[in-house]
Amino acid sequence: MIIKKTLKILGYAIGGFAAFVVLYLIAAFILSWLSVGKEPGASNDVGIYILTNGDHTDVVLPVKNQLKDWSREVKFENTISHDTTSKYIALGWGDKGFYLNTPTWAQLKLSAAFKAAFALSTSAIHATYYRNMVVSGSCKKLSISNNQYLRLVAFIDSSFKRDENGQVVNIKTNANYNNNDAFYDAKRKYNLFYTCNTWANNALKAAGQKACVWTPFDKGIFYQYRGE
Repeated sequence: MIIKKTLKILGYAIGGFAAFVVLYLIAAFILSWLSVGKEPGASNDVGIYILTNGDHTDVVLPVKNQLKDWSREVKFENTISHDTTSKYIALGWGDKGFYLNTPTWAQLKLSAAFKAAFALSTSAIHATYYRNMVVSGSCKKLSISNNQYLRLVAFIDSSFKRDENGQVVNIKTNANYNNNDAFYDAKRKYNLFYTCNTWANNALKAAGQKACVWTPFDKGIFYQYRGE
């Protein structure tokens, strides 16, 4: 009798989890397909990019222009190369454990995935410097107005966790992906409903650009920019 009840409860649990996964994927598909339109009538003052590695979306900005100098806080000296010739900075938000402990999907641990999915870990911003950007299927260029850029800057700035002096907090680590990147402590916690791609999608919304209603995946974002 006890075994029968246990199996019944286990069956309900597995069925409930399967139903949740199906509903989650359906919602992700529909809301990723639905669009938030681009603001009309904006000037083309600043060129930015969205960049994906196939799973994760970064927002790529000029290192320096008349509106913002990212290198004043997200310093070149925090990278291995200390290369100051880069013209662009790619910024992405995500789970700190994923960033620092899972350089490839093959090295993903169940504990890290569980913590990320259920907001049990902290978050980080990954900053990567680039000398040039090449437009491709995984890298799209957008032109936005100065006002839209300032709103985008404000959104990204608000994602950094800061110390008692108001400075961004560089994470000292050997888990760099290359010689031109660094990690910084960030606000909020990654979870199934607020992923790295949700953050990037919200950044586009802040800048008045085309975006998904909601998406946990990079595919939704780049679907909005298909053919461009």
